[in-house]
Amino acid sequence: QVQLVESGGGLVQAGGSLRLSCAASGSISSINAMGWYRRAPGKQRELVAVITNGGSTNYADSVKGRFTISRDNAKNTLYLQMNSLKPEDTAVYYCNLLGIGYTVWGQGTQVTVSS
Repeated sequence: QVQLVESGGGLVQAGGSLRLSCAASGSISSINAMGWYRRAPGKQRELVAVITNGGSTNYADSVKGRFTISRDNAKNTLYLQMNSLKPEDTAVYYCNLLGIGYTVWGQGTQVTVSS
């Protein structure tokens, strides 16, 4: 069974930076993609960024140019570098692993950006 554990969230002032990490463990096989999602208070969960097994990336328009997704395959770890943070980036951020025939979610990490 695959487990995902996020870390790196916290409180930061607008304009600041944070780096989220997502460590995967367990019987990891046939990964199609990994990504970051977020859920802001009162809103639905939305895609932030995704990276495919081939290294292609895709970002939500709201974070393009500010966030960077990356992956260390040797460490089975996914990262999200978040720069120029805005109060509207405040949300619980979730890591997702999309495999062949299965998907796994992390428990989430809170990011709060103060104005």
